[in-house]
Amino acid sequence: MKIHRIDHVSINVNNLAEAKAFFLDLGLVVQAEWELNGDQLDQIVGLKDVKTACVGLGMPDGQAWIELVKFYTPSDGKGIQQPFANTLGIRHICFAVDDIESIIAKLKKNGTETFSEIQQYEESYKLCYVRGPEGIILELAEKII
Repeated sequence: MKIHRIDHVSINVNNLAEAKAFFLDLGLVVQAEWELNGDQLDQIVGLKDVKTACVGLGMPDGQAWIELVKFYTPSDGKGIQQPFANTLGIRHICFAVDDIESIIAKLKKNGTETFSEIQQYEESYKLCYVRGPEGIILELAEKII
């Protein structure tokens, strides 16, 4: 069992174009843009009828990745929140791991909530979302070799 690195940080946004422009101004570069929906995405993120648009932005050296996500559905009933610098929590951090099954088993044994069972995404990853302390959401990703 080994954690390799932080894979990406996800930020949910209402205005994807504006957020993208902000990060491009900071010097990040677009690595990918895509839209997702369907039953498998619903299972991975633990919501129903999910439809998203995403922009992956990385550092020019390729070491950091920020994923901007616009949820078209389901909508957040609270709308845009205006957090302060001391507002607790972060949306999700993804860790690239070895042996996701043993990590999830250990986390469940310790009382960690999972959003779903481990899901295989295409032929590339095994994924699972878990809720950590203070509502922090972690995604664990094991690359399929």
